[in-house]
Amino acid sequence: MIMTYYEIKKVFSKKGSKVTLIFIFIVISVVLSFIIGDNKYVNRNGDAESGISAMLKVRELKKEWSGELTEDVLRKIIEENVRISQTPEAKSNDFRQNDIAYSQRQGFMDIRDLLNCDYGEFNDYNYYLADSLSPDEAVDFYSNRIKNLKNWLETDGKDQFSEKEKSYLIRAYEKMKTPLYYDYQAGWKNLFQYSPSIIMILTLVLGFLCAGIFSGEFQLKANAVFYSSYYGRNKAVWAKVKAGAIIITAIYWAVMLLYTMLVLGILGVDGANCPIQSSMSGWKSIYNITNAQEYILIVLGGYLGCLFMQSLTMLVSAKTNSSVIAVIVPFILIFLPSFLSGTSLPLLNKILGLLPDQMLQMNQVVKFFNLYEIGGKVFCAVPILIISYSILLLLIVPVIYFIYRRKEVYN
Repeated sequence: MIMTYYEIKKVFSKKGSKVTLIFIFIVISVVLSFIIGDNKYVNRNGDAESGISAMLKVRELKKEWSGELTEDVLRKIIEENVRISQTPEAKSNDFRQNDIAYSQRQGFMDIRDLLNCDYGEFNDYNYYLADSLSPDEAVDFYSNRIKNLKNWLETDGKDQFSEKEKSYLIRAYEKMKTPLYYDYQAGWKNLFQYSPSIIMILTLVLGFLCAGIFSGEFQLKANAVFYSSYYGRNKAVWAKVKAGAIIITAIYWAVMLLYTMLVLGILGVDGANCPIQSSMSGWKSIYNITNAQEYILIVLGGYLGCLFMQSLTMLVSAKTNSSVIAVIVPFILIFLPSFLSGTSLPLLNKILGLLPDQMLQMNQVVKFFNLYEIGGKVFCAVPILIISYSILLLLIVPVIYFIYRRKEVYN
């Protein structure tokens, strides 16, 4: 433990390390300011209000519609929305008048968004579609979701999946428990929106901290002393590995717990048990999980992905004796896949869906239809990612140890 403590102390004795930690807290502060600024309340005069009091007003309006989204509830919402859409304020070309109309809708805007998603084409979104609905169409709300998926699989998506994969998608949609339970869930929606950015920045910062753990002795020309010491080629090497793991774990969980407590402390924990399909961002998801379960996936996946990337960083550092080369690893793993994404090639999309950057953005993984057929059975991406990178991480750690242990004193 003394050697591990010494390795940790070496990392944080550098001025640059302290600056990076300050940078993380600046990022969190900026994100919180975005969250507070984005969650606005529009009063009856069409004026936008922001701040904690505005969030509480929005929460109060949305809580009026909390409960199961039954046919009767959906019918009431459609009726109310159509009524508002026929008002002079809604029909006006004056944006301020439109905001007055919006102020009457903001309590059920989340559900209105679901209506727009459900009654349109599978990959289209029309903001005004809900205004043209009839209350009698409420009966088709849940059946429409499955019907739209089937239509898409028979048309635009017909060449993207095998027959087994198509059946898997349809069964996943059919397994969704209905009626959906809806509640105010702004806290979770904002966690989903900004957590991946926090995790990616955190991964890059930790890469900077971990890049010098194994290359430090060679850069300082102290490698001869290090390897000639009694524990230089065994316990001292393990001390470096443990120091890296402790730094990654401590900083990652400290930052994520702080960020989570601040966001939920400001916006509330309401909606933790709501299915992710009760929000527009999760409406098409094949994962029948709650908001709380999705967030657990996000933070655990982020931690595993961060550990994996930092292990590669330390591996490169141990192999090349260069912290400069090592610190580039997280940047490549995070940003390179973004240049290849968005293609219409199913095989390439499947490959991109298994790259390590996906672990840092589980909120996107649960939205995508990334399926893999193994041994005649179809699996979704989440379990494959978690199992694969857990195994890879366990394999990399001993490789780091043996590479650094067997290095020559003079290079």
